[in-house]
Amino acid sequence: MARVAGRNLAMSWFVGIVCAVVVGVLVWLALPLLPVLAELAGEVLRNALP
Repeated sequence: MARVAGRNLAMSWFVGIVCAVVVGVLVWLALPLLPVLAELAGEVLRNALP
């Protein structure tokens, strides 16, 4: 990231880590839906092709 006046390096690290944790939690919450999504994709592909 470019050095911009008024940006604190420690605060940017903290915010980056918090964002990474939030993304990780969202991925963890979405994991149980993977088999459902795979089944849905399979059904869509089976019905789309003759």
